[in-house]
Amino acid sequence: MAPITEATYQSSVDYLLANLPQEFQSVKLGVICGSGLGGLVETIDINTKVEFLYKDIPGFVTSTVMGHAGKLVFGHLGESRTPTVFMVGRFHFYEGHSMLQCTLPVRVMALMGIKYLIVTNACGGLQPQHKVGDLMIINDHLSLPGIVGNNPLVGHNFDCFGPRFPAVSDAYTYALRKLAFRAAFQVGIDPNDIREGVYCMVAGPSFETRVEARYLASIGADAVGMSTVPEVVIARHAGVKVLGISLITNDVVRARGKNAKLEVMKELGLSTEEDTEQDTEKTFANHAEVLETSARRSEDMQRMVTRFADLLAASTDI
Repeated sequence: MAPITEATYQSSVDYLLANLPQEFQSVKLGVICGSGLGGLVETIDINTKVEFLYKDIPGFVTSTVMGHAGKLVFGHLGESRTPTVFMVGRFHFYEGHSMLQCTLPVRVMALMGIKYLIVTNACGGLQPQHKVGDLMIINDHLSLPGIVGNNPLVGHNFDCFGPRFPAVSDAYTYALRKLAFRAAFQVGIDPNDIREGVYCMVAGPSFETRVEARYLASIGADAVGMSTVPEVVIARHAGVKVLGISLITNDVVRARGKNAKLEVMKELGLSTEEDTEQDTEKTFANHAEVLETSARRSEDMQRMVTRFADLLAASTDI
């Protein structure tokens, strides 16, 4: 794979602009669709929709994950007809891509003019108050890969996008979060089914062990997934404002599990103590569950994002 340079980003942009009608030569809003959430593109006007397969765009690679279609879609979103670019399927660090490759589309979108980015993902719930099917507006993130050196800004700084040391304490814009809740309530989403919280990124692709899940929950994470954070860091580096939306698709196993020693002692008559822990070997996360939950809540997500775009278009102070 050739190194990613400023010329790489520009070649992607040049290809897209050469094949896009005038109405999409500049786009205001970008949307990254997570696992099973590609149906968001069905909310846009089919008459003006333009699609590009990742494999045809210079600099892009192909997503290998089930539920990630692998295309860039341009269209008008909502009644406001906001020019929008959708990334249907994302690139993941666990697929073997570098962080620069995973985040290349975000910089391409920034060069095409986006001011706002919506990142969506499917993730596991770490706290007992979260229910499978809940939506979570991200108000902060914890990046385990980033903490140990896999930050997408490691290496040469592209000054054309942003400074060497960008702040990300304001990664998820407060005004956009308020707008998202307003949109959710206006389209009829129950307040009990949507909340704010902290998203934690792990590298994957294996799901977390029980003690890892307990550790993440203990240090402040509300949900855990394998994406999103690198894209957000790159967007903020380029001055793009971000809204993050997580769909809780599974309840992460946090219980300690059965006590093998206690069970054997009981069988041998050496103890009468009862083991109260649950059998965790019969409860574990799987990708099919992720896709099933995503499909079930996709309509709510579509209506919410569409309404959000209309509210954003009518706002003058964000």
